[in-house]
Amino acid sequence: MPQRTALAIRHVSFEDLGGFADPLERAGYRIDYHDAAECDLGAIDPVEADLLVVLGGPVGVYDVDTYPFLADEIAILERRLAADLPTLGICLGAQLIARALGGRVYPGPSKEIGWAPVVLTNAGRAGPLAALADVPVLHWHGDTFDLPDGCELLASTELCRHQAFARGPRVLGLQFHPEVVGRDFERWLVGHACELAATGIDPRNLRADAIRHAPRLMSAADAFIERWLEASGLAEYWRHPPMHRPIVRTRRGSRWRKLLGLLPAAEADSSEKDRACQFPS
Repeated sequence: MPQRTALAIRHVSFEDLGGFADPLERAGYRIDYHDAAECDLGAIDPVEADLLVVLGGPVGVYDVDTYPFLADEIAILERRLAADLPTLGICLGAQLIARALGGRVYPGPSKEIGWAPVVLTNAGRAGPLAALADVPVLHWHGDTFDLPDGCELLASTELCRHQAFARGPRVLGLQFHPEVVGRDFERWLVGHACELAATGIDPRNLRADAIRHAPRLMSAADAFIERWLEASGLAEYWRHPPMHRPIVRTRRGSRWRKLLGLLPAAEADSSEKDRACQFPS
């Protein structure tokens, strides 16, 4: 049986699949990262991957003129969602899903940064998110969105009503970060140092909260993603994992050299394929 692929669109290096990587690998998925700032996202076939995960990042969905790759992501999601293929969005990724489904994305009343549980709706408690009930998760966002037509609200917080939503069993958007791993959290603090300083948030407090909450979250997030894979029909490999761990691929193309005219188009196209780095996870 051919190996399945989980394609992850990543916006900054430290906001990766985190704690979701291990359960995906156990389920037999090869993880294929596409870095939005470096790859030609327009070359992605929206319906090819078995699972598409769009990760978080420090830009706004409405900043398409400033960050043109967002238009490619919206187009990918529009085609994929029209085909009702398994899709997961985290933070910015959830906002992009909402936008692709016709929802409005806009700045929230204030930034929500820190560790706190979400409040699950009845639908949330009845599904895979029940694994995260009463578990403090990481919040790190300033934008929010309107719930798209045909979607069901799964979780809220006092500051942000739309924390999680689903469209059927295969499409899930999470405004919060259940994927964060404690051992990698320092990268978040460094990567978002300017934002923390601007908002007056002390990284020492976030670090202390991560030490306190991240181990429990990692265990709960593992259970959550396992249940979601089961519910969405993506876990056929689950009980028969491969003998060897899958390969994680990171695509870092020559997009910038091509845009700057430093690489002939034909060579750039072949280089884009050749520079897909492979390394054991």
